[in-house]
Amino acid sequence: MSDSKERPSSKLADDVKFHPGRTAWRKLDYRIIPVITMFYLLSFLDRTNVGNARIAGLQTDLKMSNKQYTIALTVTYVTYVASELPSNLVLKRIGPNILLPSVMILWGLVATLQGIVTSYHGLLVCRFFIGLFEGAVPGIVLYLSMFYPRRRLQTRIAAFFSAASLSGAFSGILAFGIIHLNGKRGHSSWSWIFLIEGTITIACGLLGYFLLPRSPADAWFLNEQEKSHVAETLVVDGVMSKELEADGFRWSEVAKSFMSPQVVLVGIIYFMNGVALYGLAYFTPSIVASLGFTAAAAQLMTVPPFVVSAVVTLAAGLISDYYKCRGVVIIVGSLICVVGFGLFLGSSNHHVQYGSLFLSIPGTYLIQPALAAWNANNSAPYIRRATTMAIGFIMTNSGGILATWLFGDLSPAPRYTKATKTLLIFSVLMGVLSGLNIWYLSVRNRQKEKVKEDPGARQLGDESPSFKYSL
Repeated sequence: MSDSKERPSSKLADDVKFHPGRTAWRKLDYRIIPVITMFYLLSFLDRTNVGNARIAGLQTDLKMSNKQYTIALTVTYVTYVASELPSNLVLKRIGPNILLPSVMILWGLVATLQGIVTSYHGLLVCRFFIGLFEGAVPGIVLYLSMFYPRRRLQTRIAAFFSAASLSGAFSGILAFGIIHLNGKRGHSSWSWIFLIEGTITIACGLLGYFLLPRSPADAWFLNEQEKSHVAETLVVDGVMSKELEADGFRWSEVAKSFMSPQVVLVGIIYFMNGVALYGLAYFTPSIVASLGFTAAAAQLMTVPPFVVSAVVTLAAGLISDYYKCRGVVIIVGSLICVVGFGLFLGSSNHHVQYGSLFLSIPGTYLIQPALAAWNANNSAPYIRRATTMAIGFIMTNSGGILATWLFGDLSPAPRYTKATKTLLIFSVLMGVLSGLNIWYLSVRNRQKEKVKEDPGARQLGDESPSFKYSL
């Protein structure tokens, strides 16, 4: 038998090996995902490590009441919410490769300065600016949507949302080690938490200038074939438009996002999940400490539930992308939350209550990337998608405001009864609203199938007959 019949020609083998579709996505995964994952991990860490600092003596040393501590957390979310939409709208114009590292350096600087505050009012000022600068962080999801088609998006979003879970674990481990620095160079243990973790953020922000490309066309690690493949895929997928003008800024596109039924439904889910997400992010150390464990033990015991959450979140993203089932993943996550919060509410056994965190934390965290992907998948053109994604994160962080009051002032430890009942009800409603949105999007897709496709209708964005909504 001739050699040509036994194996493909070398040219064909090279074409298979170096197909631009395979190599482009792999290169993007290797070059972009680790960087933005670190960005998101540190943003979540710097926003929520105040919970670890609290049980390390922050509240006592600054002579703050529970209400004052809650106000300090609330201030963070007020400025965060206020800056989210503007930062998303200017992200593309300024360039994500400039904006994201810049705000990271700024919030890292402020996070570091928290370590030298000596009064409640000093902490308030720091929390104000941390929220203001971190309001650009949701732009990471928008940035990702500029590189990946809709079917590949949630796995990538899940990768850095897993970082949010890991930040809870990482924060606990770091805090456990750092509290042994108490008194070193005149700083208490809670001061060292801010000083060390804030400095790490500044260093990573500086690296970001050299690691993030502005767009696929500017990705120096892609060859011309790979850049063309990515661009063509994004156009065919409806993520980007062929005409640059279609993706340009128009206030009408901003308004359409606020009037879109699916955006409203997902926004409500975002709010309810945000209450759970930030309630657990900020107060898990306090919850565990209230079960009778020492401050040092509580720091370490927050780690396992968040590690499990990181694994579950990534697995949910892979399943959602493979089966294209955003809404179903959210429903499953809400059911896991129902069981977790139900166990915490119904049992007085501290071991059962601690064990419930292995359900409520993963259930809550796996919902967030599915919501982000759902919003990104179902909004076009670019400005409408930027607005839609900002709305989602605005609602999430508005939920964070409610969370700080539920756990901080309205629902005392150790039972957190009002807070747990609220989260239980919200978990049920998240599942119901997700089912309603699946039904609505299915109806819209069937309506589109009956409309004859018009090439000019692509300018309508997600309202085009050729644009099929993700379920």
